[in-house]
Amino acid sequence: MSSAAEQLAANLNLKLFSKATELKKRIWFTLGALLIYRLGTYVPLPGVDPSVLQELAKQNSGGILGIVNMFSGGALARMTIFALNVIPYISASIIVQLLSAVYPPFEALKKEGESGRRKLTQYTRYGTILLAVFQSYAMAKGLIASGASDIPSALFTFSTVVCIVGGTMFLMWLGEQITARGIGNGISLIIFSGIVANLPASALSLLELGQDGTFPFTMIFFILILMAAVIGFIVFMERAQRKVPVQYPKRHAAAGGPQGQEASYVPLKINSSGVIPPIFASSLLLMPLTIGSFMSESGPEWLQTMMFYLGHGRPLYMVLFSLLIIFFSFFYTTIVFNPQETAENLKKAGGFIPGIRPGKSTGDAFMYILNRLTVLGSLYLVLICILPEFLMAKYSLPFYLGGTSLLIVVSVTMDTVGQIHSHLIAHQYEGLLKKANLKGRRR
Repeated sequence: MSSAAEQLAANLNLKLFSKATELKKRIWFTLGALLIYRLGTYVPLPGVDPSVLQELAKQNSGGILGIVNMFSGGALARMTIFALNVIPYISASIIVQLLSAVYPPFEALKKEGESGRRKLTQYTRYGTILLAVFQSYAMAKGLIASGASDIPSALFTFSTVVCIVGGTMFLMWLGEQITARGIGNGISLIIFSGIVANLPASALSLLELGQDGTFPFTMIFFILILMAAVIGFIVFMERAQRKVPVQYPKRHAAAGGPQGQEASYVPLKINSSGVIPPIFASSLLLMPLTIGSFMSESGPEWLQTMMFYLGHGRPLYMVLFSLLIIFFSFFYTTIVFNPQETAENLKKAGGFIPGIRPGKSTGDAFMYILNRLTVLGSLYLVLICILPEFLMAKYSLPFYLGGTSLLIVVSVTMDTVGQIHSHLIAHQYEGLLKKANLKGRRR
């Protein structure tokens, strides 16, 4: 028999959406914020020579810079104030979260609740500024070495650092505002909009290759079928979960009858970490390589050798990318779901897993199940993200299929739609409560 929440979800319709005023305000706020972000990706940095920049973008369109440019929504190729996008913020978040797991002062802040979380957020912002300053300075020096600057080098370096750092901090603030006042996760939606903005241009370039005869239409058809299959597989895996049975003693038994047990379950997703591991892995791996791409021509020989072996589609790049995804899958899963804490909460509520003692044994059981699920989840993420790299290395495909980009687009879409669904259910609950109060007053 379906629960009350499931029955409400089944009765949702467009009329209910039209009455949800608060939800519509949140959606309009989110769309307006993303529109501001897209407009900012066309505000160029001062002192950049467009002709040299265009040639530099063409030379690196299929490499590391091409991938980072895709995540930034074309802002890197146009060298705008949003060239770094939110990558410094993501990198700073990784550092702070790692420190909160191994550094005692940060561990103590993590356990303090809301006040500790605010301090960690503040440290993340400081880290974002430091990383953005370092990365924008390296990019400015690389542009000067490439001849893309037409103003004095000192002035160009200063203006580039100020503009890019300011743009990065604005995007960080904008993402936080979307999360608080809009719908969905703000940082994920910013990355999502950048990827989606590049999809039409990528599709048109692929069709042009087919018309020119440089790429057979049979291969284009194969790519489209593969993309559809990958999207279906992502949806299936993101919805897949293991239901761990839990039993609770019934609070109120039938009049005069014996008290029984009430069955429930704890859902554990196969991919509990969501889209975070690929984003974290990409940020850690691509940003240093991007800086190296700008400086490789004027840099030492060892830098050029490193850029060659860590190039897009190279075996070493794919191995490091896979290992980082697996690491962050396990690391972030422990942040999202704490087995011992869940076991203690179940024990306090009187719940237990059949055949397992409450407390530590229940926590160990959750940990055992979660580790097995995370193995499957991490391998699924690696498969999705490495598939296009393998195709490019093996068959020299000129089109970036984008397993990581497809994963982000599908996952963020599902998460945002889920939040809209939750708001509609909450609005329907409020409507039912108001009707019940009105009937009570009439009586």
